[in-house]
Amino acid sequence: MADATFWDKAAKKYAASKIKDVPAYEATLDRTRDYLHAQDHLLEVGCGTGTTALTLSSAVKRITATDVSGKMLEIAEGKQQSQNITNVSFVQSEITKPLADAPFDAICAFSILHLVDDLPKALSHLRSQLKPGGYIISKTACLRDMNRFIPAMIKIMKFFGKAPHVILFDASELEDNFRRAGFEIVETGYFGKNPDTRFVVARRPA
Repeated sequence: MADATFWDKAAKKYAASKIKDVPAYEATLDRTRDYLHAQDHLLEVGCGTGTTALTLSSAVKRITATDVSGKMLEIAEGKQQSQNITNVSFVQSEITKPLADAPFDAICAFSILHLVDDLPKALSHLRSQLKPGGYIISKTACLRDMNRFIPAMIKIMKFFGKAPHVILFDASELEDNFRRAGFEIVETGYFGKNPDTRFVVARRPA
């Protein structure tokens, strides 16, 4: 699985880290809920240690939450047990692996699309896992919109095993990839202090 070893090693530190911009995170989830319904089966890809899936669990009927890292999912399942949440299933899986529960009513992809091996392939696959008329709700780091030294720093960090694989694109390229994958862009924007992290909601046409 792509970068599973990196994220397994990072799991404990990742779980202990604090959300940097809590108001932005909460605003993102509030806007996400506007696209969800009580009877939905939601897929979250790249769920990490499960915080978002567990937070959104009250907004939908059921959530399947996937991640490549087994260590991340162990932490997620521990949170789930402590919170006594029963409608979330955590599954170790790559983003492009077909799931038996597909198609889903909606898909969340937060802080993951810049980490995939092949963005067009990933978006095309997610479209195939989504019901016609369903939404993919995403928030993605657009590294080409950041300080021009960031990509070079990431390349060096990756060489020393301190960063995962990432792909470079700006917000416009990200949105173009959604369109080429057969989605209709419904909403784009930013939340909080970071203008380099793009919120995109896209719909699979009915």
